[in-house]
Amino acid sequence: MSGSQEAELVALERALRTEADGEVRFDPGSRGAYATDGSNYRQVPLGVVVPRTVEAGAVALGVCARFDAPVLSRGGGTSLGGQCTNEAVVIDWTKYCDRLLSVDPEARTCVVEPGIVLDELNRRLAPYKLRFGPEPSTHSHCSLGGMIGNNSCGASAQAYGKTADNVRRLEVLTYGGTRFWAGRTDRAEFARITAEGGARARLYQDLKDIVGRSLAEIREGYPKIPRRVSGYNLDALLPENGFDVARALVGSEGTLVTVLRAELDLVEVQAAEALLVLGFDDIYAAADAVPALLEHSRPTQLEAVDGRMAQLMREEHACPDSLESLPEGDSWLLIQFTGDTTEEADEQAYELLRSLGRDEDDPGVALSDDPPREREMLKAREAGLGVTARPPDGSETWEGWEDSAVAPEKLGDYLRDLERLFDRYGYQQASLYGHFGQGCVHTRIPFELREGKGVEVFRAFLFDAADLVTSYGGSLSGEHGDGQARGELLPRMFTPALMKAMGQVKALFDPGDRMNPGKVIHPHRVDDDLRLGAAWRPEPQRTHFAYSDDGDDFGRAVLRCVGIGDCRTHQGGVMCPSYRATGEEEHSTRGRARLLFEMLGGHDDSPVTGGWRSTEVRDALDLCLACKGCKSDCPVGVDMATYKAEFLAHHYQGRLRPPAHYAMGWLPVWARLARAAPGFANAALHAPGLGRTGKLLAGVDPRRDVPLFAAESFQEAWHRSAGTPPDPRDARTVLLWPDTFTNHFQPHIADAATRVLGDAGFRVAVPYGPVCCGLTWISTGQLATARRVLRRTTRVLRPWLEAGTPIIGLEPSCTAVFRADAPELLPGDQDITRLAAGTRTFAEHLVGHAPDDWRPPTVDRAATVQTHCHQHAVLGADPDRELMRRAGLDAHVLDEGCCGLAGDFGFARGHYDLSLTIAEQGVLPAVRDTPPGALVLADGFSCRTQIEQAATGRRALHLAEALALARDGPLPADRPEKAAPRPRLRPAPPRLLTAGLVGAMTGLAVRGVLAVRERRRTRRDTTR
Repeated sequence: MSGSQEAELVALERALRTEADGEVRFDPGSRGAYATDGSNYRQVPLGVVVPRTVEAGAVALGVCARFDAPVLSRGGGTSLGGQCTNEAVVIDWTKYCDRLLSVDPEARTCVVEPGIVLDELNRRLAPYKLRFGPEPSTHSHCSLGGMIGNNSCGASAQAYGKTADNVRRLEVLTYGGTRFWAGRTDRAEFARITAEGGARARLYQDLKDIVGRSLAEIREGYPKIPRRVSGYNLDALLPENGFDVARALVGSEGTLVTVLRAELDLVEVQAAEALLVLGFDDIYAAADAVPALLEHSRPTQLEAVDGRMAQLMREEHACPDSLESLPEGDSWLLIQFTGDTTEEADEQAYELLRSLGRDEDDPGVALSDDPPREREMLKAREAGLGVTARPPDGSETWEGWEDSAVAPEKLGDYLRDLERLFDRYGYQQASLYGHFGQGCVHTRIPFELREGKGVEVFRAFLFDAADLVTSYGGSLSGEHGDGQARGELLPRMFTPALMKAMGQVKALFDPGDRMNPGKVIHPHRVDDDLRLGAAWRPEPQRTHFAYSDDGDDFGRAVLRCVGIGDCRTHQGGVMCPSYRATGEEEHSTRGRARLLFEMLGGHDDSPVTGGWRSTEVRDALDLCLACKGCKSDCPVGVDMATYKAEFLAHHYQGRLRPPAHYAMGWLPVWARLARAAPGFANAALHAPGLGRTGKLLAGVDPRRDVPLFAAESFQEAWHRSAGTPPDPRDARTVLLWPDTFTNHFQPHIADAATRVLGDAGFRVAVPYGPVCCGLTWISTGQLATARRVLRRTTRVLRPWLEAGTPIIGLEPSCTAVFRADAPELLPGDQDITRLAAGTRTFAEHLVGHAPDDWRPPTVDRAATVQTHCHQHAVLGADPDRELMRRAGLDAHVLDEGCCGLAGDFGFARGHYDLSLTIAEQGVLPAVRDTPPGALVLADGFSCRTQIEQAATGRRALHLAEALALARDGPLPADRPEKAAPRPRLRPAPPRLLTAGLVGAMTGLAVRGVLAVRERRRTRRDTTR
């Protein structure tokens, strides 16, 4: 960039900050986070504007126009064709401009702002028993503005059509500043508009002239199929179609106008659903059956899943309940019917079966009218992009030809020819699935996009594939749009005359090509601006973790993120708590993965420099809770907690760390030191002046209460009173793991667990001496120390490891370290391998290994249950549900996301407000709503601490405590947690507190010594 261009950019940024009410970001981190979308393409934006109002967004566009700066309007950023990446000023509407402005239940319409998410819109419409019809698979996080830009469809388009079919009017703004509401335009309305004069009048008149000159081409040039999304919708401007300017603009991908508001047509929410699943020998037979199914029924969805996808789901352990619901076959059609009653929906399914000569007893048939079961079955289809992106065999698949469409009656033959084309290019094992009821085919293909020859083959394939689909009278895109992925291919689909008309429309609305330039019309080449590409040369990295599922390659691990955007959901699951609280792309799993990708280099124009020392990446990861929610909830298994630990290890190598890394990262050490005088430690840490000073030195937020040390640790009490340790080789022996939190803060939980395990016939052993899983060092990126701690621990545990003694974990985060983190930190270490294989949760052991005649104590209470994020992500909670069921607990297991404390995160200075914001989004309100006589259960120390410290009026129990209390007698009728012991604060004499100040200063000195020692050790430590 030249000096004059940089000066112009600085002036643009200054003007936007002055005039537009919004967040204006031209910093490297924001530019890196928005450099790509869900596609193969990457273009670094000039800057990002997040307007606080629609009017502010309009002002921002005007400022950009004054500076002749290109503009990209962006919604959820999930586009697969490159529509949402550009060297432009990105206007992100999703953070603030997300209002439902009005609803007209009688007319069944509503008016929305462009940033509103589809699922959120439908939640707000639920009281009216209305919804927006089209529902793409990204419904949990795609915005209506993005759906309008792409002309999105989804499975429900079978019944309700494309987005264009459901848009009544649009309020739009051109780059030149013309602002108006567009919709159907009858003769009287057209006359009124042209009579008013001005820019809008000229626009309408010129549009009509363009269409008038090309009537025949427009009427004949568009494929007559259900799913034609490619190109501009000039057919909406035909006289017989009402000269509908709004529908003509839908699908224009931000290249013509910016959408400010939209009036949408709505549909009624159906009262009942039935799902019929038919099995076939292969996907071609399934496609061949579609015309007959459509002839004999009118389904609301008709989806397809092939055997390749099912196999990948099995290998990746994705949606197992969905797979179990499928009937016999190697490919399946999922056919949904709706009705006012269950009987009405069921009858449509039975009628179709009768017309096909099949019945419900056929092994190739499955029928359900149970909505939860249907949702499970449909997950098999919605999982498509995620499970096919990174197959377990190590291959990589990519979008690029993931969205073609033909007439349903031609679908089977088209798929056979497409498979032959795959074979000719050597693209094996591509899954075929999609919206077969409308002839739309989804797939991901193993393109080689890292070297020149592979990119050449990729380009050649796309042109041959375009010729193939057009030979069937089909469309390049059936719902994802053109962008850069298909823009260059449009002349293979449309006649020169029609392409000329589209070019004239582009010139009319955007004569300077400033609106999302390089897409659809005047497109960049399909092999330009690739996220990888022949010129991509990332620096190889030596790492602490092995990344064994990614070929021992951190860069490949980062590339797991394919931009689906599931981390931008607002409800359900765990991922991503920091995004849900901030609404910031940079603080989503995807945004962080994008910044890590930029950090690795490989592109000369990367805005993120400095490698592991990058402050942009550090700041983005600072608000990552390391909850591991993405490890399970992300369809491609991005594990941002591990990436954060890796980054912190390199970022602070040889440098002084934040105080919290020494205070909370070394918590196991401080907890052991506190054993000398736990009462004094508690009094000192909670004394008004001294406690505040201690928190300041430790980097802890002053509003946090430091948990109390128990008067006696569990290990101390156990070895003081226990008899001869059981033989590790005894089949009844289990080793109870004394994690730091249970051992030093809440030992009564371990005591409760030993009593329940003993009742179940097990002989409990507890290791002697200090042992630790290394969790606190891992989460703060002190990985060399964590490895030493783990090696020392396995030496202590060796007799039990060699005997194969089960190791029972009570704290989910520590148990998860043994299962997931330790094998990656110490790959090939046989003790670690044995430790990972032998570690079980409390519930896993009792449900799966207790004697058949053992029954847990009967609790017979309702319970609100918060599952720890690491348990959700790594360990699973099904055994806990089963154990609670056997104990008579009526468990309401929350699906409200993270508690917000997340180990040291919620304690660290600067995180308190965000921590509580996250908790208040679901967990804390649910706890407050728990009846007084019901239990609150949370196995995680962090979850229990957050619940207790956040003014809920409740205290959460570990499941082991609940069972032990029930074993000892009836629970109190009101707030049953009162029966469980907890450490109490006992004031200390002033002289001791004064001495404590000296101790605190000594601790500060010790911290400095530790920092120096760690720096020396880190220099000696060899990373992989």
